[in-house]
Amino acid sequence: MPDIIRIAAALLIDGQGRTLLVRKRGTQAFMQPGGKIDATETPAQALVRELHEELGLRIDPAGARHLGQFSAPAANEPGCEVHAELFRVDTCDAVNPAAEIEEVIWLEPGQPVVVQLAPLTRDWVLPLYRKVLSAPR
Repeated sequence: MPDIIRIAAALLIDGQGRTLLVRKRGTQAFMQPGGKIDATETPAQALVRELHEELGLRIDPAGARHLGQFSAPAANEPGCEVHAELFRVDTCDAVNPAAEIEEVIWLEPGQPVVVQLAPLTRDWVLPLYRKVLSAPR
């Protein structure tokens, strides 16, 4: 039975419809911004804290739309599985990589992915992102 890591993650979408992927220092895989949920936090509170720590973003938790819970093998912790509470967050604010974030990329919906992706991002988040942006408004 794998160890479970509970995280809050953001499908962060900018005004041009692009989504942000981040790569943590010392790792290869790109993933959604976010991180572990502390014992005293709700998933939305963890998301607000992580986006501020990692990217300098200040978001209103009421503006984060819960998209569901998704699970996948952890990208950086062998033998572990992430259980992610995924939220859609729309922002036009600039992001400033900080804390453990080494690199960020903005990805357009139809853009081919040429970087290594975390399993959660590859298997769940990007397919959902493409579906969300292709849905009629």
